[in-house]
Amino acid sequence: KIKRIKFSTTQMIVFGFLAAIIVGTGLLMLPISTKPGETTTWIDALFTATTSICVTGLTTVNTLSHWTTFGHVVILILIQFGGLGVVTFTTTILLIMRRRITLRERLLIQEAYNLNTLKGLVRLTIRIIKGTFVVEGIGAILYCIKFIPKYGIVAGTGKAIFNSVSAFCNAGMDILGENSLASYIKSPLVNFTTMGLIILGGLGFPVWWDILGTLKKSLKERFKINTFLRSLRLHTKIVLITTAILIGLGTVLIMVFEYNNTGTIGNLNFGQKIMASMFQSVTTRTAGFFTVPQEQLTNDSSFLSILFMFIGGSPSGTAGGVKTVTFVLLIIAAISIIRGKEDVELHRRRIADFYVKKALAVILVSGTVLIISTFLLSMVEGRNYLDIIYETTSALATVGLSRSVTPTLSTVGKMIIIITMYLGRIGPISMALAFQIKKFKGNAKHLPEENISVG
Repeated sequence: KIKRIKFSTTQMIVFGFLAAIIVGTGLLMLPISTKPGETTTWIDALFTATTSICVTGLTTVNTLSHWTTFGHVVILILIQFGGLGVVTFTTTILLIMRRRITLRERLLIQEAYNLNTLKGLVRLTIRIIKGTFVVEGIGAILYCIKFIPKYGIVAGTGKAIFNSVSAFCNAGMDILGENSLASYIKSPLVNFTTMGLIILGGLGFPVWWDILGTLKKSLKERFKINTFLRSLRLHTKIVLITTAILIGLGTVLIMVFEYNNTGTIGNLNFGQKIMASMFQSVTTRTAGFFTVPQEQLTNDSSFLSILFMFIGGSPSGTAGGVKTVTFVLLIIAAISIIRGKEDVELHRRRIADFYVKKALAVILVSGTVLIISTFLLSMVEGRNYLDIIYETTSALATVGLSRSVTPTLSTVGKMIIIITMYLGRIGPISMALAFQIKKFKGNAKHLPEENISVG
């Protein structure tokens, strides 16, 4: 009798993404995927499948001109799969097949969304799928207003759907042309629709349900904004406040750095400069669309973009990076030490040491991967160092922004970026799941303490 192999959630994510990449590569290698006159090498097919699954957006070939409609559909499915995640996508397939969700599969869902209860998990998954399609549908309708008059009903609708899914999943891939959304830099509809989709996808599904649940409860009683805000979970408060600060701060700084730069926003009016600066601030949080050429950014804006890319979005959403909550926890921990406090406290709540250690582990491992990939790519490509670290940070944080480096990469360079994208997509997630608190066991015997010098 063949023994059935049982995968943990971490293993399911690691091998699930890998299997999807392999299948996607095979489909993109088919002649039906490539337009006549174009040639798809194995490395370009592998790169495109990886960037789609990992919702990164870096591309070695032009998505519009290289791939056929079949190829675009394959890429779109891969993006949706990567955005929702292996566990959610697999659960959805089981529900469509009307298969009963077992206890083990419920445990997988629980771990994937870092929940502390098994109650209502299948219903939660259904809500995530419905919520995703509703938001993507609204985004597609808004895009249609702009795209249909330009491209026609069929082509315009197709581009609108593709762009909406890509934006919500923080993938940054499009079928509009070589310059992403640069031709729409002055369009409030396209800019704010894209930013809205990026932000909603990056907030994380648990934040959605907490806000909606708290709002529903507040409306049954006498609604007060202060009561509503106090009723939100600490996780939600951290995500919302950090997201608002990063978007606002990024908008102001980028506008200051780029105000007179004619290569980016220098020729725009004041209102358009604010909009373009906000778009750059939002898209660096792992989206990958751009309205200004990234290679034309000042060094100050480029450095800020690298920092924002590394931080990324929020947990249990479609965004990448080390995540906002991880970043905030380390800052709060440092402030607590400076103030001489024994505990890490935030909003009158004590944060368990375990979560601070987990945040530190995510930062250190991600930072190590970034350093190694940057060093290797610099050795292979020999490009400007700012361009190299911009590329590797974009790959690791699954962003998709590039300073015109990706199309010129050698085969070895492409492999480095492929591995970096893969590690960036499954690394922080897998690490967080591997360090689940229920698996953490304290030492039965505490060893003697000894003081060492730090700092």
